[in-house]
Amino acid sequence: MNYQYVVRSEDNRVIKGKLSATTEQAASELLSYSGYRVLSLKEVVPFFTAEKLTLGVSTVKAHEIVMFSRQLALLLESGTETVTSLELLQAQITNRTFKKILAAVVNDVRGGSPLSQALSKHPHAFPPVYHRLVAVGERTGNLEVVLRRAADYMERIATTQKSIKSALTYPIMLFVVAIVVVAILVTFVLPSFTGLYTAFNVQLPAPTRILLSSTDWLRHYGLWVLAVIAVAAFALFAYTRTPDGSYRWSRLALRFPRIGYINLLNELSRCCRSMALLYGSGLPLPEIMTLVVQGTNNKAIKEALTEVQQSMIAGAGLAGPMAKDKLFLPLMVQMTAVGEETGNMDKTLTTVADNYEAEADDKTKALIAIITPAMTAFIGLLVGFIAIAMFSAMYSIYGQAKL
Repeated sequence: MNYQYVVRSEDNRVIKGKLSATTEQAASELLSYSGYRVLSLKEVVPFFTAEKLTLGVSTVKAHEIVMFSRQLALLLESGTETVTSLELLQAQITNRTFKKILAAVVNDVRGGSPLSQALSKHPHAFPPVYHRLVAVGERTGNLEVVLRRAADYMERIATTQKSIKSALTYPIMLFVVAIVVVAILVTFVLPSFTGLYTAFNVQLPAPTRILLSSTDWLRHYGLWVLAVIAVAAFALFAYTRTPDGSYRWSRLALRFPRIGYINLLNELSRCCRSMALLYGSGLPLPEIMTLVVQGTNNKAIKEALTEVQQSMIAGAGLAGPMAKDKLFLPLMVQMTAVGEETGNMDKTLTTVADNYEAEADDKTKALIAIITPAMTAFIGLLVGFIAIAMFSAMYSIYGQAKL
């Protein structure tokens, strides 16, 4: 790694420069041995790196981290040294991005950095909760146990997300098929019939006239409509990247009919499971809340958790501040209060997380059970209307031709 430094020499001169070292500590020691007093030392991070360029192409998936954690726990439990274990796992990994990350981790650990510190430099692969748990395991000497807990935690979260994506796949495919069918009919099928109808110069039925006028309008203005939709979508996306837009979108995502409640359940279950895992590992509540806030993607939930954290630091506990915000559902507030009274916060919050995950799964399946037949009926009605319009026109032409 390259480091940029500002040092003061023995003759009181300020010197700036760059050097290469495995860790920041090694760079600092190298400068000290050279007789310099370090004033500033920071890592030089180029705007484009190979890791950044490949990150968007090949990401580290949750199941890879889960497998890595369990294998590392097994190797450490068998007495293998940390660096050797990491090198063995790096050799068998096929994901290029993950292999490069582990190579950097191995270099940092070999240079004297703790494993948790080396992992913390790669938050896109190892979230804050993960490397903080590793730090607890290093401090307590139970690294193998902590790695298995972290693997179970990430696997549970990934399973929940996967079930939601799987449930939404079929309705999305139906929607795409509907768009493709309508596009084919409007672009290729209906124009040929339009010429036929025009050639006979007969009075067409109302459904046919509606269909032809709609088709003609789409052919003339369809691209403009798509352009307006694309511009509006881009503007909305850009707005959601701003702090105010991100917060408003997060609030809106929790208030959508049916979907909003499912989003809320998923967010709260993730928070409860994170808090339970960290509390069971022995971390203090202020640090737990900091990590939970950092691991929350929804800005509205993040703000609510931050307010709870500030009230907790002021001595108000957890359940009391949670009860003041409607985002925290009654079961979570009640079980948090029970956990505070009994000291079994990890067990009570795990129960809440299990309950919310099961409820979110049931409501997701119920929503899909409504959406799927509704979309199927919509596609059937649309195709049926087109068929009726076309065949009624043919019968009309045939009847008027006989006359």
